[in-house]
Amino acid sequence: MSIPVKLEVFEGPLDLLLHLIDKNKLNIYDIPIVLVTEQYLDYIKQLEETNMEVMSEFIEMASTLINIKSKMLLPVSAKEDEEKEDPREELIEKLIEYKKFKYIRNELKIRQIDAEKTIFKGPTIPDEVVNYEEKVDTSKLLSNIDFSMIYSIFQSVIKKQTDKIDPIRSNFGEIVREEYTINDKIEYIISLSSKYETISFRDVLETQISRIETIVTFLAILELIKMGKITIVQKNIFDDIIIKYKQ
Repeated sequence: MSIPVKLEVFEGPLDLLLHLIDKNKLNIYDIPIVLVTEQYLDYIKQLEETNMEVMSEFIEMASTLINIKSKMLLPVSAKEDEEKEDPREELIEKLIEYKKFKYIRNELKIRQIDAEKTIFKGPTIPDEVVNYEEKVDTSKLLSNIDFSMIYSIFQSVIKKQTDKIDPIRSNFGEIVREEYTINDKIEYIISLSSKYETISFRDVLETQISRIETIVTFLAILELIKMGKITIVQKNIFDDIIIKYKQ
């Protein structure tokens, strides 16, 4: 039986055998070795390949098929038939293994082709969007706060700081300039969020050492409210004012 095929269609003898099995719709686990061998030999007779390395691979497989065919055609007794191993077994294992790798290779090739059609675009978000900060409605945040209470707390803390000063000793000794910045105090107040969920407005001011430091801390609290980093809560009139951190 003549098979009109070309050598370039197949990558090797196993590829040709799989083609013959698929073409004849054969069971790979029960190959009719006589039929396959005849078709395989008929194919290599048509080869005009000058590459001896390629030819040798096909010829080597041909000799393997002929050897298997001869073993299967030899008459054997019933007892020997039960004990005898199938001479096709090793070839079947090679074909199954080759078929697996061929399938994997084809899948990878399809994915590579699909990947070549994919174009990745880097982020191009405008600066105004990246740097956008939602404006905080301070009037809404402070709508339930008694401002007179805030001022009263601030004044009482300042008075305590003033009372700490010794009127006599304060006239002597070296005068040291106190340097506090609003940014430093903002970082200080934010750092307290790692320890406390809420803090007392009065306690924060009273922990400051000097009058100047108290004023700067007060300004930092107002700035944080404006930035929307914190809110201040007062449940009832005359209650303490609580600083609450926004997540």
